[in-house]
Amino acid sequence: MTMAPKTAMVLAAGLGTRMRPLTDDRPKALVEVGGRALIDHVLDRLVAVGVETAVVNVHWFAERLEQHLSARKDIRIVISDEREALLETGGGLKKAKPLLGDDPVFVANIDSVWIDRGDALYDLIALWNEQGNEQKMDAALLLARREGAIGFEGAGDFSVADDGQLAFRGDRAEVPFAYMGVHITRPNYADNGPDGAFSLSPLWRASAQKGRLFGTVMDGDWMHVGDPQARDAAEAKLAKQD
Repeated sequence: MTMAPKTAMVLAAGLGTRMRPLTDDRPKALVEVGGRALIDHVLDRLVAVGVETAVVNVHWFAERLEQHLSARKDIRIVISDEREALLETGGGLKKAKPLLGDDPVFVANIDSVWIDRGDALYDLIALWNEQGNEQKMDAALLLARREGAIGFEGAGDFSVADDGQLAFRGDRAEVPFAYMGVHITRPNYADNGPDGAFSLSPLWRASAQKGRLFGTVMDGDWMHVGDPQARDAAEAKLAKQD
């Protein structure tokens, strides 16, 4: 049976240091691109594929973010409070688990904006739901091609096998694809991580070694909005679509 996640974990607690001075008076999630807050770009995508509840972690200018989110009526917002300490991606997912339910969830960063030429999130759902894959995979990641990406200048994160299995770059000089900030996993995926702050990356590496990390490549234009220059470039890109 095909299942699309109805709940998402939205990672919005970061300090947005690289985005300063735009984050001197607001969280990174409320920096606007094309007249819309970054977090709204992400929530709009999730709502479009049937997500009904978003668990959002908060820290920097938490009250301002909560006030902004309270205006959304198309999705239920639940706050995972990280005011006392930032927990990174793995720690944030682990803390939020009681709020996420038992079914698979989207986990989404707030600094990715993209223009689809296909159906990126539906492709990710389809990968997760392939025959037997929910039993054999730990996470399904949405990837972007490095070429043409805005705001990403690294050597890439992954190569992708024909069946969608992912391999980390490792010792290779470069690989074609970058993680673009959205994946599907189970709410308990980070349960065995350490206490406090930790990244999901070591868990992904362990899953990849077991052949349990998969991904699909987005057909479209990816904008990683990590600093003011990338924000300006993303705005120019979006303006060309109008």
